[in-house]
Amino acid sequence: MKGLGITVAMVSMALMVYTCQAGSSLHPLILIPGSGGNQLEARLTADYKPGSLFCNRAGWNKGGWFRLWFDPSVLLAPFTRCFAQRMMLYYDPDLDDYRNAPGVETRVPHFGSTESLLYLDPHLKQITSYMAPLVKSLEELGYVDGKTLFGAPYDFRYGLAAAGHPSHIGTKYLEDLRALIEDASASNGGKPVILLSHSLGGLFALQLLNRNAPSWRQKYIKHFVALSAPWGGTVQEMLTFASGYSLGVPLVDPLLVREEQRSSESNLWLMPSPKLFGRDKPLVVTPNATYSAYDTAQFLDDIGFPQGVGPYKSRILPLIEELVVPEVPVTCIIGSGIKTPETLFYGDAGFDEQPEVVYGDGDGTVNIVSLLALEAKWGEENNQTLKIINVNGVSHTSILTDDTALDEIFGEISGINSQIMSSVA
Repeated sequence: MKGLGITVAMVSMALMVYTCQAGSSLHPLILIPGSGGNQLEARLTADYKPGSLFCNRAGWNKGGWFRLWFDPSVLLAPFTRCFAQRMMLYYDPDLDDYRNAPGVETRVPHFGSTESLLYLDPHLKQITSYMAPLVKSLEELGYVDGKTLFGAPYDFRYGLAAAGHPSHIGTKYLEDLRALIEDASASNGGKPVILLSHSLGGLFALQLLNRNAPSWRQKYIKHFVALSAPWGGTVQEMLTFASGYSLGVPLVDPLLVREEQRSSESNLWLMPSPKLFGRDKPLVVTPNATYSAYDTAQFLDDIGFPQGVGPYKSRILPLIEELVVPEVPVTCIIGSGIKTPETLFYGDAGFDEQPEVVYGDGDGTVNIVSLLALEAKWGEENNQTLKIINVNGVSHTSILTDDTALDEIFGEISGINSQIMSSVA
């Protein structure tokens, strides 16, 4: 017991020394949020055609920028319709790319800072907190916003596309993220960067790594830590496309936001991976058909969204079929033990009604098979370091606020930064 006490004391002393020296020893860290995890602003131009007179004035000052996401007025039905119209994306088959609704310009505020990741509405911090607890934990480790800690918000409606297909907004984001990584490294004595992502942000981070040369990764990336990453998509996304998803907010009619949710390029990216979910696993069951992940194109057509079939088959499916090793150390921190939609059963009323749901394991949003996809895919890779940390009872979003989960994240970032801590452990 005496020896154990000495070891604990050494660890505590090492952590104190490490924290005191953090300003000079920390690897710069960049936070990459998930879908809906940062503020998004919009401006309406003369080309904007409101769906109603109410939408002509609702929620904006003529000609000026206003917060499109998140605005609490979205919870009220008239405003929900206006919000959905302004958030819509449109796929242009001639350009083979997505664009905003006519007359709607959007921008992502505070790129490079954590400011837009802390709270989705800075006036309602109590109910719109996102990464604020995580950032506070990192600050306790010695991180400072704009010096050693950076944020990489993005327009989360857009995604990426397979090789040979344009994806203007998503590709521009990867270019900006690469530049931020290089600048963060340069301003911290050339130290390589830690990427810390949540949810969809993990997919963007992995694509960034795989789209840059090994020499670039070795120079600029210290470690990639992914929280709750949906590597192989989710069954929840099929519910979103079929019937709309209110995000658990009781006042929001899911049918009012369904068309907007279907239009999102990134939502299409999160459909279940055929290779991962398999051909024999029924994901959606109706009186007339049963759909596995291999039947996604037919599913999109049958729910009344045929315009999604082409982009899914040509742009998205090749993108989700591969999970290429980035050859940089990766840690996945996930939640589990939360009931997560696994099979959706629809009756004669069709897709306008919410389905009966059979649940399985996961984090409440992402199925366990998707959360653990890298372990299954990369298990035999000798050139890839992969660590899985499973925090039972933690959900997809509470991984950013739960004390146990934050302790795991804190410990992982500490270990990555400190050779002293690593050797003592």
